[in-house]
Amino acid sequence: MPRSLTPLLVALLVVYSLHEILTSAVAPVAGTLGLTTFQFGLVFTVASVTTTVSSLVWGVLVDAAGPRPVLVAGLGLCVAGPAGFAAAVAFGADETLTPGLAFAMVLVFRSFLFGAGLAALLVVALAVAGFSARGHRTTAVGLVGATQGLAAVLGSVVGGALAVASLHLPLYAAPVIAVVLAVAVLLTYKPSAAAEPPEVVPFEPSRLVPAFGIGFLLYLSFGLVQVVAVYLVADQEAGSLGKTLFASGLGFFLAQGVLVPLLKWPADRLMRVGAPVALAGYAVIAAVPSLMSPAFFVVSAGVGLAVTGFAATASLGVGPARQGLVAGLVTATGGLTFFAGPMVSGLLYEVEPVAPVIAAGVAALVASALAFVPVRERSRSEPGLPD
Repeated sequence: MPRSLTPLLVALLVVYSLHEILTSAVAPVAGTLGLTTFQFGLVFTVASVTTTVSSLVWGVLVDAAGPRPVLVAGLGLCVAGPAGFAAAVAFGADETLTPGLAFAMVLVFRSFLFGAGLAALLVVALAVAGFSARGHRTTAVGLVGATQGLAAVLGSVVGGALAVASLHLPLYAAPVIAVVLAVAVLLTYKPSAAAEPPEVVPFEPSRLVPAFGIGFLLYLSFGLVQVVAVYLVADQEAGSLGKTLFASGLGFFLAQGVLVPLLKWPADRLMRVGAPVALAGYAVIAAVPSLMSPAFFVVSAGVGLAVTGFAATASLGVGPARQGLVAGLVTATGGLTFFAGPMVSGLLYEVEPVAPVIAAGVAALVASALAFVPVRERSRSEPGLPD
């Protein structure tokens, strides 16, 4: 694993934890600023679209200019976004800003700038993980995903603790933490050369289609059930949703951060095992909603294994010169499905409450079938990437 990946993993852990903290703060902020239901939903929609589109741009820039400029831009946006969000809430609450202007600032800083910054850090981390030697690349990619899972767990716990003192405390703490992080990462990040020799080979996107299909379907399946889980646990005991979200983050972390390095399975095997495991979890959710938390743990573990295999396959399918491109495509795939999934889930839920879970199961079933389509890996490498 490249040494330069370590500070990037720390950056992902902190920034994605801040993302979870700020996400939990949006609901009380909506009440403070008097946001409508449509405006509340638009905050998340704009963030998803921004992540999807900007990921592609960041990927191209990483290949053209190297990881460091994109890292600097991403850290800067991750500071500006929370700072502007906090200012919008503070000045909107005391009516210094009109409700319309306060909402516009929330969109610009919380959804657009912060979303673009998150995407930049993830793309850089995946691209640098792609510099690992082929035998270690799947593990490096898995650690990137595991960091996001751990951040989901830490963010919910820390956000809840901060909210006990004040509902708005997380808003004001986030920019300070982001500044300290940015300085620390920029001081410790040392670019490392790609682990592959510089030979030129043609880029053949068609050979990666099955892997991207698996990634798309599994991210989509998870997006379908994430939203509907709120309704399915509504009639269960207090705290069920929190337990479910905690189980989900834990499943991703253990699968990608523990099982992937421990098992050392090749990327195709991760997809062939992970997709059916996720399918089994969806079956339990559909049949026994009262087992939502353990079922979500199983789903997350399965999806975590499979999408690690997907991302590793994409990275192994190109040389160092295009690691930024595939990192952007992998990140955009996740962003696209988490944008489409909640909308489709809401429509299906109106027809039948369990319909989104069934649709998620069908997506996982198709992904399981695709996992057995042979994928020819790249046999030679390409020119190195500038740092």
